[in-house]
Amino acid sequence: MAGFLKAGAPAWFAPVDHLVLAILTPLALLLLISGIDDMVVDVAWVLAWLRRKLWPSADLYPPGERLLDTAPRQRIAILVPLWKEKDVVASMLEHNLAAIRYTDYHVFCGCYPNDSGTQEAVRSVARRFAQVHVCLCPHDGPTSKADCLNWIFQHLVLNEEQTGQHFDVVVTHDAEDLIHPDELRWINYYAARFDFIQTPVLALATPIFALTHGVYCDEFAEYHTRDMVVRAMLGGFLPGAGVGTGYRRDALDRLAQASANRIFEPDALTEDYECGLRLFRLGCSQAFVPILRTETSDWADRDFVATREFFPSTWGTALRQRTRWATGIVLQGMERFGWKGRPGEVYWLWRDRKGLLGNPLSLLANAIFVYGVATELWTRVGPFAGRLATATLALQCIRTFIRMTCGARIYGWRFAALTPLRSVWGNALNSAAAGAAMARYTWAKLHRRPLRWLKTSHAYPTTSALLDQRRKIGEILIDSGYLTPTVLGVALATCPDGVRIGEHLVRTGKLAEESLYDALSLQQGLPRVRIDATSVARAVAHALPEQVAREWRVLPFHVAEGSLHLAGPEAPTTNMTQALGAFTSLDMRFHLVTPKAFEELASALL
Repeated sequence: MAGFLKAGAPAWFAPVDHLVLAILTPLALLLLISGIDDMVVDVAWVLAWLRRKLWPSADLYPPGERLLDTAPRQRIAILVPLWKEKDVVASMLEHNLAAIRYTDYHVFCGCYPNDSGTQEAVRSVARRFAQVHVCLCPHDGPTSKADCLNWIFQHLVLNEEQTGQHFDVVVTHDAEDLIHPDELRWINYYAARFDFIQTPVLALATPIFALTHGVYCDEFAEYHTRDMVVRAMLGGFLPGAGVGTGYRRDALDRLAQASANRIFEPDALTEDYECGLRLFRLGCSQAFVPILRTETSDWADRDFVATREFFPSTWGTALRQRTRWATGIVLQGMERFGWKGRPGEVYWLWRDRKGLLGNPLSLLANAIFVYGVATELWTRVGPFAGRLATATLALQCIRTFIRMTCGARIYGWRFAALTPLRSVWGNALNSAAAGAAMARYTWAKLHRRPLRWLKTSHAYPTTSALLDQRRKIGEILIDSGYLTPTVLGVALATCPDGVRIGEHLVRTGKLAEESLYDALSLQQGLPRVRIDATSVARAVAHALPEQVAREWRVLPFHVAEGSLHLAGPEAPTTNMTQALGAFTSLDMRFHLVTPKAFEELASALL
């Protein structure tokens, strides 16, 4: 290719060559400065790792199971702002309620009056779980995430006044989040000493050729493995990630006092980032929980204590989200917070904002590199520019290797192998977002219009994609007060092979069947129902063939809004759903009943 271009290059190649040679030195110099800046963080990261390994302490390393279990329990509120999330929020709540290994928490879901679908989805879960609350904003939506969070917080205060019970810690999450079972235990532990706690956030694993979502995998793996660990070490503040973020209640009170009761700034496009900075400037202590595997997992499981979620997977949705990030963090940030502060704070403001210029420059460097190889332009580069370009290339190779290493730790080396390709794709995406952010910000200022929140559509994993995080039934029974640890221990030791522990407890009289199914409802995220046979229409009861109903132990009992409601003593499996789907075109909604209740219904109706 190079020979062809050299032999048959059109006349316009000459001025292009001159332009490339003219900008090569300043471009390489700027990228070299940025690369050295990244190297400073790399060195700090290595030193932090060595310090943790050579001089371990409670301040440098997360606690073990014993410390997590013995830490005094604080009451935690999870705030979830919602707009048009009817398709995902019920699944999110059901899964996380079944997975979270913490007892004293409540979930407050913010909805708008003109979003009835989301309201009903939350209410359907709230009717089954007393710790889930619907919080209606006083006005139609959408407004902004921060505005919704502020109104959720007011509902939390109202709940405290009505119940007389105070929440000690507030945690924020989104409608697409897979909350790690141990997250609240870790936040509870750290909240005893810190005002602000950020837990890691990671993208769910994606096919290696899914470039756009893969960029999120690479970036969050690197950022939450490296940068977030050393920010405080280099004198910087911890920005909130919006999810998995814990606030001590008194810290939020300080924010409210400093900003006319607006804890989350309604006009901010990145209120989570700003909260971290504002708390830092108020003198609040901050902590980041490093990405570490749980003690009960092995390396192959890659079970890291982190919030997992699906990020945008298409160019358009990712561009919209990154445009909001660039506008809020960089342009709004410079307007609202300037460049003032202590040296470490200003340094991290520079690092957070340099991408607005650095990403387009990196994309330009990629294009120049390809052009230079194709046209053999590098043979005519001067010695100084050549050395600069070589040093820049070397730093870029180091940067790519570090990103690959961080990604491989989370997703494996097979996924990490395509990191260089995704880096180029990410440069293009971030460059487009930088341009869109500049255009959007300039237009808003010229027309004196407020900047609007660009909402990103959310997706929730299918059942097959969910992590295996549901709590064991014994743990739920103990937390619910149905069993003591001693009784459970004896039952586990005497349980015959092939018999489930719940069945064994019921047979031996240690547990009521009703109590077992209350716990199963929580574990499986399925509603528990009590059905009067006289209220079930015979036509509905025979919506499935009798032989099929008896084989799979399910009984149709209600039809509403295009859904067939089925009751049975077992949680549905994939095989069951597929088999029953052959006999009905309606969506199937499964409910739990005790085996005794099922037999009584079947006897009366089949």
